[in-house]
Amino acid sequence: MIHAAVKLSKSVISMSRTSLVAATSSQPLRFLHDGTNSPSSNPVAVQMINYALSHARSQKSDESYAQGMLILEQCLSTQSSESAGQFAQNSIGTVLLAMSNLLYERGSFEEAIEKLHRVQGLTRSSLGVRVAATEALVGLYLQLGQDDTSSVLADKCLDFLHKDDLRSNGGSKESLIARAKAVKGLVELVTGNLESAESFFHGVQDIEAWNGTAVLSYGEFLHATQQFSLAKELYQNIIEGVPKNEDFSDMNTLAICNMASDEVLLAATFALGQLESHMGNFRAAEEILTKALTKTEEYFGSSHPKVGVVLTCIALMYRNKARQERSSSLLIQEGLYRRAIEFLKAPPLESKGAETKLDRGDILALARGGYAEVLCVQQNRKTEGEKMKTWAEAVWSNRRMSLTDVLDISEPSSKKQNPV
Repeated sequence: MIHAAVKLSKSVISMSRTSLVAATSSQPLRFLHDGTNSPSSNPVAVQMINYALSHARSQKSDESYAQGMLILEQCLSTQSSESAGQFAQNSIGTVLLAMSNLLYERGSFEEAIEKLHRVQGLTRSSLGVRVAATEALVGLYLQLGQDDTSSVLADKCLDFLHKDDLRSNGGSKESLIARAKAVKGLVELVTGNLESAESFFHGVQDIEAWNGTAVLSYGEFLHATQQFSLAKELYQNIIEGVPKNEDFSDMNTLAICNMASDEVLLAATFALGQLESHMGNFRAAEEILTKALTKTEEYFGSSHPKVGVVLTCIALMYRNKARQERSSSLLIQEGLYRRAIEFLKAPPLESKGAETKLDRGDILALARGGYAEVLCVQQNRKTEGEKMKTWAEAVWSNRRMSLTDVLDISEPSSKKQNPV
């Protein structure tokens, strides 16, 4: 049972971490107040950040994002020195978080990480600012497959929370520690250490003011340990936005910590769709994942690589549905995989995949691996399918489990049918 749960946890993370990372990186403007009546960062800077983010996303083009970044750079240049007090460092920190968010959305992970590390260096800033940066860093490093780095960062987050006088930084001691424990639990979950992950999630669900990332992380833990009903309820609570649990009742804290953005809604919707698919509820899964696709297109643009991620998940859902029902959906799967591969900007099959650095390489390998199955069952296209399978296996870099394992573990039943 534990072994199966570990494999399931890795499969869940492999597909849904991209959405969750987006959520962890969308937090810059949630730390504008520290629980008092006084602003904890420069209101003018906040206005400039809001304008920059709005402008960058208005057209979702390279030009609009470049202009948004220029506004943020100008805003940063007007702030006080990084050696200044908490108010000034909070302002600097929120601008850097906003910059890292835009860089992440455009796929510039290294630059986003550099900005987030600068936030961590703002030792006089509010703890909320630094915890937000750590959550985003952990998520990005997990997506890049750098699990050890993520673990070290999560440990440091817990360490500085225990050392700092939380009361002097504003905010709730319990909620900040709960967030730090949840991000450490996420790292343990991703690396398959379920017992360790459980120790970090234990009790945090009783703390008021979970933020969105912590809620989703705990939901994924429940999902991975096959506590499907509880995971489903948690995902639905996030999507509905009207919590049934009074842990979410503090609206002031929710304004700071809860991920009430389109991105966290997308992440929860995506995770719920996967859960329904794992449970064999394919009609519900199709409806939910279609909503996730629509939200992704609306938020990121109709041709963004994240659209390719959701399309891959939908294609895999149809694959598993066909196996479960002993039916065929080859044409539907092929259409979805082809679109996904296009949006993921896949290089030609002739490229040396194992030697080529690819953005979202694993999800691209998963899309081509699934597409290869569709081709290989067609005798006249088997050669093309084998070629695609070889490419996908060469590109797959996830050390936690093989490409074949990820494709197989997503099936709702232990009974394996022939590919259809």
